[in-house]
Amino acid sequence: MIFENIWIAFGLTLFAGLATGIGSAIAFFARRTSTRFLSTSLGFSAGVMIYVSLVDIFAQAKTNLIAELGTVKGYWATVGAFFAGIFIMAIIDKLIPAVDNPHELRKLETNDYPGTAPEYTGMYRVGLFAALAIAIHNFPEGLATFTTAVKDIHLGIPIAIAIAIHNIPEGIAISVPVFYATKSRKKAFWLSFLSGLAEPVGAVIGYFILIHTQSNIVSSVIFAAAGGIMVFISIDELLPAAEKYGRHHYAAYGFIAGMVVMALSLLLFV
Repeated sequence: MIFENIWIAFGLTLFAGLATGIGSAIAFFARRTSTRFLSTSLGFSAGVMIYVSLVDIFAQAKTNLIAELGTVKGYWATVGAFFAGIFIMAIIDKLIPAVDNPHELRKLETNDYPGTAPEYTGMYRVGLFAALAIAIHNFPEGLATFTTAVKDIHLGIPIAIAIAIHNIPEGIAISVPVFYATKSRKKAFWLSFLSGLAEPVGAVIGYFILIHTQSNIVSSVIFAAAGGIMVFISIDELLPAAEKYGRHHYAAYGFIAGMVVMALSLLLFV
């Protein structure tokens, strides 16, 4: 484990989590959101995360675990940890009711402001539940980002950027209903901002797990699980959101571009 990367990994995880504040700012100050750009960006993030998870993270975890446990046990451990990461995210999604889950997509409009619609009763509750749901989702995302950055800083940087892009529409999902209900930009922004702090909390938990075990087996299992977490996020959240906010081709082009950029960036370090 490369512990000298810890502070950089914390910084990247904090950056990714607090990107919800960017989404909040967009909701308040942009008269119209470019859905084409948002769709392409979300597709790009999915391409980055899926490529790096399947091509690099899984392969690194498998190599390390095979070295520690042998070929058969190491391969099984890698596959088991990878799918465990997927199941963890699936369970979290299942436990959050669809009506309160911001990942059950609803069209978000940022060019409407209080007073343009008759009533927004119950919107504050929607915003609070969105903040709670996003915080719960962000915890394993923070663990995945931190673990990846600690293991390989060159992988951690693009993953942190991809997660940050992913968190921007989540910030909108929180701030818009709270703003409608309270007419307070300050309250909506801080609620959105604070929900992103669950990611660095996930990083802290990851730090204590890794620092106390200092085991290559444990760190590689968490690394493989992080890959599964990122694959689930991409399939369940990023790609559907990219489709929702724009045309199919923008999401597809962004997805392919994300994979190409990630592949080229990995080739630079071969």
